[in-house]
Amino acid sequence: MPLPQLTLYRHDRHSRALITLAGEIDLATEHLVRASLERCLHDGIRTIDVDLTTVTFCDVTGLNAFLHAARATAGAGASLRLHHPPPALARLIALTGSGPLLLGPPRKPAGPAVYV
Repeated sequence: MPLPQLTLYRHDRHSRALITLAGEIDLATEHLVRASLERCLHDGIRTIDVDLTTVTFCDVTGLNAFLHAARATAGAGASLRLHHPPPALARLIALTGSGPLLLGPPRKPAGPAVYV
């Protein structure tokens, strides 16, 4: 059986963690994602940012892992935000309407500059 094709890096600063994932998130690797995010809560992390810039693939199994983690973090009074999801995951998030749970509230467009 081949080794999972996912690398996780965690950088903590006070009660905030940045998790950087690289590789593929699927049935073979989603347990690594879940365990990493659960460990953050266990360690007292209150804000979890997940950088997906170098994720090359994420299927619905990965989306489910992130939704599970979002529910767990909200239940613990913490927050989870995904940053730079790959196109396939961004599409799944849009199709399921889970953007507010995983990406945060929609940003308001910047208005015209006001000079005083």
